[in-house]
Amino acid sequence: MKTRFHALFGVCLVTLMLGLAPLSAMAQEVEPINVNTAGAELLTELPGIGPSKAAAIVEDREANGPYESAEDLTRVSGIGDGTVANLEDQVTF
Repeated sequence: MKTRFHALFGVCLVTLMLGLAPLSAMAQEVEPINVNTAGAELLTELPGIGPSKAAAIVEDREANGPYESAEDLTRVSGIGDGTVANLEDQVTF
């Protein structure tokens, strides 16, 4: 009986994992965020961008005009080359 339970549990676990696999694939296919139109709340979804940096991005954009490239984000205090490298494929302009 115990062996039968383990076999059934294993089958259920594998089935569950296979059923959830498409969800993880979909989660990876996220549309890039346009930093020139996104609000602060949406910008916080970017890696390394919390609420204060997101607000600073919006503030800088309104004061100095739109961003033309990821490198332009370095004009925001606290955003350096490392953060920009992590954002390059996740943002549009």
